[in-house]
Amino acid sequence: MSKLHLVFGGRVKDPQGLEFTDLEHIDLVGLYDSYAEAEEAWRGAAQRSVDDAEMKYVVVHLHRLLEPGMEGISRPKG
Repeated sequence: MSKLHLVFGGRVKDPQGLEFTDLEHIDLVGLYDSYAEAEEAWRGAAQRSVDDAEMKYVVVHLHRLLEPGMEGISRPKG
C-alpha cells in the first residue's frame, strides 16, 4: 500500500493551532507517495507564505487514517 500524504494550508486563528478559519480558500498543495516528497512540497508552500503569520501548511499522513492499525497506531478498545 502506498503511504499517501496530503499537503494543504490556509488561514488559522492562532499560528500555534490548527483551527482553519476560511475553509473555502484552503490551498490544496497535493497528494504525495512518500513523506520526503510531501515534506518538500510543504517546505515550498510554507516558504512562499513565510511573511503571513496567519497562513499555515501541514502534512497529513493519509495512510494512517486509512489503515489506523499500521505502524504502531493503535485503535481504542471498546
